[in-house]
Amino acid sequence: MKGIIFTEFLDLVEEKFGLAMVDKIINQSKLDSGGVYTSVGTYEFAEMLQLISNLSKNTDISVDDLLLVYSEHLFATLIKTHPKLVDHYKDPMDLLASIENHIHVEVQKIYPEAQLPTFDLEERTETKMVMLYKSDKALYMLGKGLMLETFKLFKVPVSINYEKLNTLGTEVRFVIEKV
Repeated sequence: MKGIIFTEFLDLVEEKFGLAMVDKIINQSKLDSGGVYTSVGTYEFAEMLQLISNLSKNTDISVDDLLLVYSEHLFATLIKTHPKLVDHYKDPMDLLASIENHIHVEVQKIYPEAQLPTFDLEERTETKMVMLYKSDKALYMLGKGLMLETFKLFKVPVSINYEKLNTLGTEVRFVIEKV
């Protein structure tokens, strides 16, 4: 997993819960990296799981809810640092429909070792789309949060529902509807 995911997560933890919480979750985790991350480094996904699980235990906030809050922070950072990724889109549905053929292609150029989920477009109309998320990391709530942030960026109200297609959450069907 790319280091930017770790550095931005720890920035969020510091911003929302303080530096003491950052130290606490790092010390509670068994991290090969020692909790030292660079945005361009690559680290084991297991380290992120430990950090977010420990944050959840210390705050009594579910991992899913933490991922939604993190998606707001991460989206804002990505838009600020890479505005050209979304500049030419006029509609959030168009942007989401282009995840595989444009957004992820550009992300791979910036972070060649990034292990990205796949989002297969199953259905699309003017007001509704159905996407199938696949990732061995089961971070579908982060994906949902990034979708919600996309619609906020365009100031378009949306309803996003999902169905886990397996118990692990490595395959999830999202139904995205403009409201």
